[in-house]
Order: sequence, then structure tokens, then C-alpha cells
Amino acid sequence: MTRTIVESKTKTAIIGFDQPFCVIGERINPTGRKKLAAELEAGDFSTVEKDALAQVAAGATVLDVNAGVVYNSNPNPNETEPPLMTRMIELVQGLVDVPLCIDSSVPGALEAGLEAAEGRPLLNSVTGEEDRLELVLPLVKKYNVPVVAISNDDTGISEDPDVRFAVAKKIVERAADFGIPAHDIVVDPLVMPIGAMATAGLQVFTLVRRLREELGVNTTCGASNISFGLPNRHGINNAFLPMAMGAGMTSAIMNPVALPVPPSRIAEKRAEVAAAGVVLPDGMDDETFVTLFGMGSTKSRAGKEMEAIRAANFLTNNDPHGGEWIRTNKAPAKAGEEGRGRGGRAGGRRRRA
Repeated sequence: MTRTIVESKTKTAIIGFDQPFCVIGERINPTGRKKLAAELEAGDFSTVEKDALAQVAAGATVLDVNAGVVYNSNPNPNETEPPLMTRMIELVQGLVDVPLCIDSSVPGALEAGLEAAEGRPLLNSVTGEEDRLELVLPLVKKYNVPVVAISNDDTGISEDPDVRFAVAKKIVERAADFGIPAHDIVVDPLVMPIGAMATAGLQVFTLVRRLREELGVNTTCGASNISFGLPNRHGINNAFLPMAMGAGMTSAIMNPVALPVPPSRIAEKRAEVAAAGVVLPDGMDDETFVTLFGMGSTKSRAGKEMEAIRAANFLTNNDPHGGEWIRTNKAPAKAGEEGRGRGGRAGGRRRRA
């Protein structure tokens, strides 16, 4: 049974067909986040700290760390990204104990992250492009780490799933030439947006089955790609993830956190409610308000995608006896009832004398 071992200094995550689905938290990434990019260039890591803690609290098994900021002061990432990656890796592993995924297109940043990381991180990523294979696979071998293999090559990303499978096979074979075993290759078959390609979901499910059965490798994906550009993206993601798991996918790079409702949205909703003539109790706090109107929460918490994953783990017997499902869905004890059993009596059922 294929198992990919990823480790921090104190904790091990196993990606495997007989293991709970591995959630790789994607939030520590400045791509498309102008505020975070500006903070990192200014040496402000407060958002990185918050994102690290929130993702682990929400159930992330591994944290992806991406330092891909293009500095306004120096647009050369080969110079700026390696030291930033080192700083971010050291910061994150000082806050949380989960294993890390070192994510960069800059080889120097990958090696800087490998040198700074404790344990056995996952490297993200290698592609089927010849120059990328020659740069990244020696690092994988040197540091004895697993690697994400993305199914595109020098011709780009093919819409033909057979071509993407062939690229994945090529990477696995080239890795073997370096003495890297298939169980240390986690293939990303590339998820296309369902809004642009109606067969995108079916393609992924078929590819994942082939990768498992023919190459014996674990798989991952950028989970939110499937819903790109569509309304109610969470609804699509919630359906996609369990279906992908059923096809054999063993991990995903995704956001495990449901972000808090912003104050501006709460103010807008309060105005709508008042305009509709609805009278609310005096002093209703924001958390009670957003809960009442089904808006979410004012606090970061596990997203609906995590609920879908935990349910799928339970249904596929990768959550023995439903322990994780019960733990994360059990109502918190009321004040003063901690340690009480049935009926609220301390110690549970009374024995007869």
C-alpha cells in the first residue's frame, strides 16, 4: 500500500490510500493577496502567523508555505525569495507542529526551505519540463523528501487527460532514474475549472483512478480550481472533494478555514434587516446576529469543505469508529456541566446500593 511520509520535528503525516485525507493548507501564499504581499515585503509576518494557527485549528494536516512575492524594491525573485522562504519556514514551524510543504518556482527558494525545515517536508513542485526535472529531482534525492509532481510539460497544460497521465508517468520514471521511489511522488493531475470545461470533474476522477491503479502513486490537487468563476463555490467544492476521495485522491491543497464575516457585511445586513422592519433585541452582538441570519461567524473556523472531508473519511472507514467526526461535531459542554454524564449528573449513571 502506497504511503508518503511527511514529517515535522515532532509530528508525522501519512498520505495514503488507507489513511485519512491529507489537507494541505494553502493560505500562506501571497499570490493574489496584495495585502499579504505588501506585508511580507515590509517584514510584517502577522498575517502569516494568523493563517498558520487558524489552518491548523481548522484541521490542516500539512501547511503549504509559499514565499512568491515580487518585491517593488527588487523584482528579482532569485535574490529575494530564498531568504524570505527561510524566514517564513522558521516562523511557521516555531508556531505549529504540523509538517510543511515548501512551495516555490524558484529552485534557490526550494533549497533554502529544505535547509530551514525540520523533519521531512513535502516539496512543491516538479513538472515534466526538462529544465525543471533537472533542477528539482536532484534536490528531492539530496534531501530525501517527497515531491508534488504537476502534470504539465514543455508543451504546457493539455486538456487531454491521456496526455496529462503520460506526463505524470514520465515524471515517475525520471524520478526512478534518480533513485526516488514512486511512493515519494504525489501527482497533481491538474484540475480544470468545471465552468470552462464540462468534463473537468469526470476527467479528474478517471485520472486519479489510473494514477492509483497503474502508477501506484498518491495524488493531490488545487481543490478550489474546480469551482473557479462560479457562484456558490463552496457548494461545488463540497461535492467535488468526497467524489475525488472516492476515486482515490489522497490529499488536496486547499483552504480549510471559513473566513470570518467582515464588519462591513454585518453592517450592510443590519441595515437591510432594519429597513425590512424587523425589530431585534437591544444589544444583540455581531456573533449572535450573523448566526441568526445564517451568515457564518465573526471568527475563523473550519469550513464546510472540512466537514465534507471528515464525513467522507468516516464513510470510507478512514476514521475508525467515527472518532474524529464525533469529536469535531459534539456540542460543547455547557458551563458547569463539564465531566457530567447522562442527565447532567456528575459521574453519569448512579449505581444502586
